[in-house]
Amino acid sequence: MKKDIDIPKVEDVYIAVVNEYNDVYKTQDWNAYIINNKDVDLEMVLIVTSGYSKEKTTSVFRKKLDSLPKKSYAKIELIQEELFALNNTFKVSFFEGNQMFDKTYLFRKNTINFKALQAIPLMKVKGVLVK
Repeated sequence: MKKDIDIPKVEDVYIAVVNEYNDVYKTQDWNAYIINNKDVDLEMVLIVTSGYSKEKTTSVFRKKLDSLPKKSYAKIELIQEELFALNNTFKVSFFEGNQMFDKTYLFRKNTINFKALQAIPLMKVKGVLVK
C-alpha cells in the first residue's frame, strides 16, 4: 500500500535558522523560517518540529500555513539556544497544485552556531540553512 503512494522530491524549499534582533525585548534571538524559493505558491503547509538526543526529547511543535507565496518566507518559531545541543527536525508537508510533497529537514546537534552562518536565499541575511 505505502509503496503505491508516489511522493515526489522536494526542491527549492528550505529551512533556515537566523539570529536576529528582537525590537520588542531588545535581545538577539534565533528564529526558524521556511523559505519557498519556487516559482509557484505552496498550499496547506504543515510543519512539525521537535528536538531529540539519546537522553532528551522536546515536546512537538506544530504550525500550519494556509499558503506560502512563491519566492517568499515565513517565520516558524523561536528556538532557544539550549536546543542547539539536540538534533532538531522540521517535518514539512505541503501541496503544490494537486500534488502532495513531504520532506524532513535535520539540523544535527551543535550545527546551529555563528561559525556556520551563510547567505540565506530571499532573506538578505545570514543564517544556518538546510536544503
